[in-house]
Amino acid sequence: MYHFLRACRLIFRYPTTLSASIACSLLIAMLWGGNITALFPIVEITFQGRSLQQWVDNEIEQAEAKSAELHHSIVTLRTNGSFMSEDEKHDRSEQIELLEQNYKSEQTALSRYQWVQPYMQSYLPHDPFQTVVLILVLMLGATALKSGFTIGSVMFTTRLVQRVTLQLRAQYFSHVISMDQQTLDSHGTAKLMTIGNQGVAGISNGLSCVIGSGIREPFKIAVCAIWAACISWQMLLLACLLTPIAALASRSLATKLRREYKDELQDSVYLNNHVLQAFDGLQTVQAYNMEGPANDQFGEVSRARNRRSLRIAFFKALTKPVGELLGMAAISVAIMAGAYLVLNSETHMFGMRMFERPPSVPTILLFFGLLLGISGPARKFSAIYNGIQRGCATADRFYRILDRPAEILEPENPVPLPVPHLQMTFTKVCFHYKNEQPVLHNINLRIDFGETLAIIGPNGCGKSTLAQMISRFLDPIEGKVTIDGIRLKEVSLAALRRRIGMVTQKTILFEDTVLNNIRYGSPEATADQVIHAAKKSRSHDFIEQSLADGYDTMIGRDGCLLSGGQRQRIALARAILRDPEFLILDEATSEVDLQSELLIHEAIEEYLHNRTVILVTHRPSALELADRIVVMNAGKIVDFGTPVELAARCEYYRQLKASAPAQVA
Repeated sequence: MYHFLRACRLIFRYPTTLSASIACSLLIAMLWGGNITALFPIVEITFQGRSLQQWVDNEIEQAEAKSAELHHSIVTLRTNGSFMSEDEKHDRSEQIELLEQNYKSEQTALSRYQWVQPYMQSYLPHDPFQTVVLILVLMLGATALKSGFTIGSVMFTTRLVQRVTLQLRAQYFSHVISMDQQTLDSHGTAKLMTIGNQGVAGISNGLSCVIGSGIREPFKIAVCAIWAACISWQMLLLACLLTPIAALASRSLATKLRREYKDELQDSVYLNNHVLQAFDGLQTVQAYNMEGPANDQFGEVSRARNRRSLRIAFFKALTKPVGELLGMAAISVAIMAGAYLVLNSETHMFGMRMFERPPSVPTILLFFGLLLGISGPARKFSAIYNGIQRGCATADRFYRILDRPAEILEPENPVPLPVPHLQMTFTKVCFHYKNEQPVLHNINLRIDFGETLAIIGPNGCGKSTLAQMISRFLDPIEGKVTIDGIRLKEVSLAALRRRIGMVTQKTILFEDTVLNNIRYGSPEATADQVIHAAKKSRSHDFIEQSLADGYDTMIGRDGCLLSGGQRQRIALARAILRDPEFLILDEATSEVDLQSELLIHEAIEEYLHNRTVILVTHRPSALELADRIVVMNAGKIVDFGTPVELAARCEYYRQLKASAPAQVA
């Protein structure tokens, strides 16, 4: 509930829209109670064939006569008190007290009728039928007005919820794209997408229930309850005796619903994860004839989610009849009490005064109408509770992601880096994803400005992890990474990454044009600058000659309409356009053909001047570009030197170089 209330607090950022929504709900409630109350004069006129003026005159006469009778009885009892025993005096005192209460009630009623009498005489028709017509016209007008306010309430509520939803969605997206890779991998794409989409939808639905029906229906109940209390607060209290039972039943169902909604969200994560895995690995699924097992697994996950949905539907369906049953029981109690009082012309029940004066049939009917006016909105509480419980369940998961602190933090007081830098240094750097699985251990390394450094070693030795620390995608668990003595943790992330260009083994392109993909990260670049970068990356020719619309060609999701070599060269053009001080190539040619690799190496060789280049590679041909080479194994640096030095003493380097003919072949 706490996290859902956090979302609810966001609505107070839009006070004008919130006030308009609440005002519409209040006016709807007042018109709702007014229409029910308007039944009273109709019943009085229809049942008795009198105008309202005649009715009020008659009520004044009866009140005056009753007051005179009660006053005479009180005076008589007070003057005839001689020669009485103590018990008789006590009974007389109780009689006098009761008569005084009745006299006071009659005087109050008389004052009320005398106050309203001149207004009825001046403004209401004297003909009974014309009075009924006037009241019906007013009721129709009030209903039309209420409909207008209902539309306004829905529109203001929707506007308010959509603005909060937009804010939540933006916060979530901003938080997720600022996460470090380790955190992203631990959650998984399917989970993050499901919680983001369904979390916002659930919170939005809950907010709609709170701001719309959650305000409007209680206002209706309050208006009808106030009118009913004016008639007899004691009878209203009697009708509410079953309310605690209804509250306990609703709370029990709400707890079950919230738990089921949380489990349903987890089922959705499983389902979406299965779909994403199957779609991303579609070729593998088809190549190994695994369509059948994939369908079976999908069916199993889907059926589990459907079973959960059925349980939720059962609990949701249960809330309405439970509320209706208890509501009808409460009204039945009130009807029995009212019938007893009317039939016996009584004002008391169980020794408690229920009415100031013996109630008439129209008065009791009006009271029952107001109870029905309360029970109607009360029945809608089941839908409101369901929406709020779903909002609470999804808000818990949503804010659990949103509140997760970032592993890579911005410094409070960023330190500027010198331009250009002189050297980067790794000092006793250690890193692990899990305590029992070290990835880097005691790394000491210096990289000079303008140097091309190659990092080689077997798979899983920590090469890419080391390179990712330069861009602060990862931070050392122990040790430090510095540029000219300034720790990277002290540098603004944006300022640091602005000076870095990166091309990775998995080329990330977007479903956009070639032009916009190259310009990604350098939005201010002109078309001529993009073309210049494409020429340097050896991609201009195939863009102009092979692609139908040249630089305006849409390349599909992840660049799926391009070959691997074309994708890598466009990614290299993107990095070149940024004109970075550091260029990191992480297995950038590992999945391309020989021709593409030669073109990429040719482009890189022209681009090495006055920038620091980090080559993470296992391709022998790439080592020809390196000034020095780092050899890693099991998270440690096992050798370091120039190509000539390593050729003389490093067996791994010699084996890698010896594999060059095989690579070419």
